[in-house]
Amino acid sequence: MGRRRRPAVTQADSGRRGDGAPSISDTFLKLWSSAHSCVLLVLLTLACLLPFSERAFHVDDPLFVWAAQRIVKAPADPYGFNLIWDYTRVRMSDVTQNPPLASYYAAAVGRVAGWSERALHLGFLAITLLLILGTYRLAGKFTKYPLLAALATLLTPGLLVSASSVMCDTMMLAFWVWAVVFWMEGLEPERPGLLALAAVLLGLAFLTKYFGAALIPLLLMYSILRLRRVGRGVFYLLIPVAVIWGYQHWTAGLYGQGLMMKAAVYAQGMRAYMQSSATARALMAVSFVGGCSLVPLWIAPLVWPRRRILSVLLGSALFAIAILAGRVQIGRSLGAELSLTTWKQHGILIGAQLALFLAGGFAVLVLALGDEWTASSSGSWLKRVAQRKYWKERSAESWLLGLWVLGTFAFAGFLNWTVNARSVLPLIPAAAILLTRKCERTLDLRTWNAVGTVSMALVASAAVSIWIAAGDAELANTARKTARLVYEKTEGQGKVWFVGHWGFQYYFQQTGGEALDLKHPQAKPGDLIVTPFNNIWTAETPAYPVASDQRILLPVYTGATTISWPLGAGFYSTFWGPLPFAIGPEPLEGARIFRIGDKSGGF
Repeated sequence: MGRRRRPAVTQADSGRRGDGAPSISDTFLKLWSSAHSCVLLVLLTLACLLPFSERAFHVDDPLFVWAAQRIVKAPADPYGFNLIWDYTRVRMSDVTQNPPLASYYAAAVGRVAGWSERALHLGFLAITLLLILGTYRLAGKFTKYPLLAALATLLTPGLLVSASSVMCDTMMLAFWVWAVVFWMEGLEPERPGLLALAAVLLGLAFLTKYFGAALIPLLLMYSILRLRRVGRGVFYLLIPVAVIWGYQHWTAGLYGQGLMMKAAVYAQGMRAYMQSSATARALMAVSFVGGCSLVPLWIAPLVWPRRRILSVLLGSALFAIAILAGRVQIGRSLGAELSLTTWKQHGILIGAQLALFLAGGFAVLVLALGDEWTASSSGSWLKRVAQRKYWKERSAESWLLGLWVLGTFAFAGFLNWTVNARSVLPLIPAAAILLTRKCERTLDLRTWNAVGTVSMALVASAAVSIWIAAGDAELANTARKTARLVYEKTEGQGKVWFVGHWGFQYYFQQTGGEALDLKHPQAKPGDLIVTPFNNIWTAETPAYPVASDQRILLPVYTGATTISWPLGAGFYSTFWGPLPFAIGPEPLEGARIFRIGDKSGGF
């Protein structure tokens, strides 16, 4: 049975509720306007992200920067260059799995403000501001408390870590959110200008990240449910369809194959390579949903019965034990290979965090499935499904939010090449709005008590989220520092090669180091090879004889990380483990430097 609805507060109840609980005065509510909320959101966004404006380029950031630098020289050919990113030299069009609009934006910023980390990060911070303000405007169509929804979007690890990069994810989501805003405003009554603007923004979302195309069927479904017919407005969705067709045709002419279809083939191949079971992918997706959104985990005790919360926590703990014990087929990953050794050192710590993230993820999915019924006195949404009332009574707006969350979850868990936070990010605004609607039905948000407890939950989420963003920034900055120290240590000692990529590659190449082609090794006796820790393709180094071996070790002090196989943290890919991030003792970062001996070694 759902929780009983609390009595509504009338205007006459402006000073104190009838049950004695102090309420927020109508005078204060009238003085606090949308403009105040927008200013607050802008200031909080700046406060959260400005400290990371000098963060080193990290993970896939270099790909977007290199493409942007190429665009400055050849605007019509963004991916027309070669590089070593995995194990051998290939075309950029074979490496990247994203369309180039974010790189075009970075190129514009770079031409005006330069290519420093601060310049590019500040350019992308402006996109994040648009995203948060768009979420506020969108939430106002679903709830009387859009500020809460916008804060529950901003103060999350998924958003703050992603917004600290120069990758395409926050930009795509900003286009997505504003497209939904203008589509809803232009649908009924029909306003062709707004519908056309929404369709153009949808096309831009696709040109930023391929997942943006998923908004086409979502808006089509919403329109049919809202109008109870196929209205003329849906034909505006042919605009993004034309954009997709044009992009495929353009990239096929440039690179011999349409890049969107190529990305789909790549994702299918990687899923087959990883060999994760459907159960494992589903549970890891749930974990990432809970960890990246985080706010529902803090607010759950306020809006759900204690018995239900304990049941979910127990079930999540059992799933976590099954994953760590190897009962669930995670597949080919560092986490799976090392779970019986390294994970045992931190088993309780990893298991506790995994259980909490799973519980938070289940809470988000329940919000998506049970919106508009969780506070109903006539029974749960499951009972209404059995009674065949679920499909008839749910509004078009509720369907929009629910399908937004569930569709993103399905993509992240079963269609993307890996489960990662970047693929979960698009559902965070919808989950925040659903959570706000739940609070609106369950709590009396006009009382200071309710505002205080919800504010404490937001502060807790903000503290953890900023902590995780700081840990990710420290990881990025360590790679930059490692590259500089390696250069100082190896300067004048001969040819220097390196394996591993991401930010380390970006910075070490600037010092003259060259990436080793693992398929056609070029290194000779006397050369140096550098292998950074906690990176990719480092285990594939050819078996050269070692004449000398030394290490550069850098401690990490944040106590939180987004990439660590000992802690099972894989924010950017579950190849490292089932957690989007982890709090715990971090291993040393740095690099190994060895000189190739005279005797030939096998390759």
